[in-house]
Amino acid sequence: MIIKLAQQDIKRYNWYLWRAVISCFAFFILLLLVTYWGLFGALPSFHDLENPKSLQATEVLSADNKVLGTYFVENRSSVNYSQLSPNVVNALIATEDSRFYEHSGIDLRRSFTIVLLNLVGRKQGGSTITQQLAKNMFSGEGAHNPFVRLTQKLKEWIIAVQLERRYTKQEILTMYLNKVDFGAYNTYGIKSAAHTYFNTTPDKLTADQAAMLIGMVKGPGIYSPIRHPDRAQKRRNLILDLMEKQGFLSEGQATELAKKPLGLDFNPMNHNDGPAPYFRAVLKQEIQKIFKDQNIVKADGSLYDLDRDGLKIYTTIDATMQQYAEEAQREYMPTLQAQFNEQWHGVSRSKNIKNFKLLLDEGMYRSDRYKQLELQGKSEDEIRENFNTPDSLELFTWKGDIDTLMKPIDSIVFTKMMLRNAMMSMDPTTGYIKAWVGGTNFEHFKYDQVKVGTRQVGSTAKPFTYAVAMENGFSPCQEVDNVPVTITGYGAPWTPGLFSSDVLPGAITLRKALGWSQNYVAAYVMNEVKPTPVMELIKKMGITSDVPPYPSICLGSFNASVFDMTGAYCTFANHGTWTEPTFILRIEDKNGNPLYTHTPKVVQAMDAQTAYVMTYMLKGVIEDGTGSRLRFKYGLNNPIGGKTGTTQENSDGWFIGITPQLVTGVWSGCEDRDIHFRSTRLGEGANSALPIFALYMKRVYANAALGIKKNVDFDAPKNGPGIVLDCDQYKQQQQGTTEVDKKLGF
Repeated sequence: MIIKLAQQDIKRYNWYLWRAVISCFAFFILLLLVTYWGLFGALPSFHDLENPKSLQATEVLSADNKVLGTYFVENRSSVNYSQLSPNVVNALIATEDSRFYEHSGIDLRRSFTIVLLNLVGRKQGGSTITQQLAKNMFSGEGAHNPFVRLTQKLKEWIIAVQLERRYTKQEILTMYLNKVDFGAYNTYGIKSAAHTYFNTTPDKLTADQAAMLIGMVKGPGIYSPIRHPDRAQKRRNLILDLMEKQGFLSEGQATELAKKPLGLDFNPMNHNDGPAPYFRAVLKQEIQKIFKDQNIVKADGSLYDLDRDGLKIYTTIDATMQQYAEEAQREYMPTLQAQFNEQWHGVSRSKNIKNFKLLLDEGMYRSDRYKQLELQGKSEDEIRENFNTPDSLELFTWKGDIDTLMKPIDSIVFTKMMLRNAMMSMDPTTGYIKAWVGGTNFEHFKYDQVKVGTRQVGSTAKPFTYAVAMENGFSPCQEVDNVPVTITGYGAPWTPGLFSSDVLPGAITLRKALGWSQNYVAAYVMNEVKPTPVMELIKKMGITSDVPPYPSICLGSFNASVFDMTGAYCTFANHGTWTEPTFILRIEDKNGNPLYTHTPKVVQAMDAQTAYVMTYMLKGVIEDGTGSRLRFKYGLNNPIGGKTGTTQENSDGWFIGITPQLVTGVWSGCEDRDIHFRSTRLGEGANSALPIFALYMKRVYANAALGIKKNVDFDAPKNGPGIVLDCDQYKQQQQGTTEVDKKLGF
């Protein structure tokens, strides 16, 4: 039976219905207003919208504009719209917001339906890209409480409209892709994702690669191509299908791309990855010190955070030369380690290494394992018992890391017996550091041996004493009897030691004495010029460590870093001018505003004539001296100067090589000086350091694009060297014999 309503009842019910609709609409408007006024929490200010906060990784850039590495809490580096492949943009729009270019932040066709569904607990996606950006940047995670989620949604709407007013569509897409989380492996933002999963940049992403990455946005864990490749591929193909429906791909293209495998080139990033890890670690500390000392702060007065603020650090490191330096180390160090191991094979370390037990105890106390056990409240006896109980350990070897069962105390012995190596290469004219290898493996041995660590420099210090002599009128051709010299007046009388087999008998020239690293002649020269002028010159040439004015400094009894020693030798190649070793060019904030520009210090340490004479002296080391294997073994016959260095008991091996365009210092040795080669034949710098220099330079010379020319000699001063370098002519002058005398028969 059909009940027929009276016209009056119909009007009354219509009025109820419209009143309900109007009330709901009014309530909704009221909610919007009170949300806008901040009743449910403050909305972002104009400043916040113009300067959205985002944890961005700071990038370290090489001189050739390659990313050496990043500092991050979230590994996120921003790109601009021009650096995005159209495939990425198309995949995002097809998947998340097909009407993106048609709305102003809110798609009213779907918004009210989605709100109602969320209120009744049925989770339904459908927010616009701008709304998702608003949520990611300002709203946070979605709440489970329906009312709270509604207020969050209202905030997102308001923020989305504000974003659309302040930014272009391209800027919104870029901000979204820079902000989005791609899940595990420190992957935040499209740049990081492209590098992690395909080892490429966002502008080079193909349609199928872009589809896979955009497919991960919905659920980075569920659609992880590493943990769930099948799901990732199905999701990718769905995105490709959506791109085809939106006209971004043809049907044939989508079909062909769907047949392809994922094609991953998995390259996860962590702080240890990438070239120059030692350099990057020192660089970070140096920048923090610069910011503090120079009070470089943000506009609000807060300190910059390198892990969060997305700075760009432009350095002098050449990515290619850095690669060559690391390759040279990896090529030679296994050979050197094998030589070292052979010398210690079957030899009791406890009986033949001084302070052996003390070294082990120090290693144990400094280890992370000891500190962790101490924090757990373990007693000293319990900790020692732990160190003597076999455990599964990971050890570094030149054949790769190995997992083994070993007593932790034995792993300390193993680590102590591993040779370390450091190397730095720089342009002597500009002071720009081109390569920095601070150790053998940053993951296992984090101590930087280029700038942070110092070691005894040995005979690499001899050129400083000879330089003072040359500046005071000595000649490289001057002959000196190679006999013991005792120097007095500086405490106890001092006489240098020397293996008898290393002594060149008779009178030899100063050039030959330096070339063959003769201690007696170096002591003779020191006795002539005195320690204080030598010490003063060493300081002028940039050595920052303590150099006491004692005679023994002529043999390198003081400690210095590879950083300082390499910088000092640049003085010889740079016409007597010391230019501060430089590794920072400038620092910019995330918007490209300059924060710091480095200006290197410059000191005229010696005159150009003396510097040129010293290049002639140092070339003698290579032509006929301790560095001659550079020629006969490695075939480097071009103009190169250098000096080997070997310290007492073969604890340190050095080689510093100079060319007109590049100066490179290399050091090798163990962590502790008491552990060393058992013979000078293998422990000397000519064997432990020079080969790495040679292998590096051969790579550099082979790459013409680097501009390091092989057959370029050191420039003579405009007014000549000021000292006779022709030893035959020098002898004639000393004997008073001239060409006229010869013709007269005298």
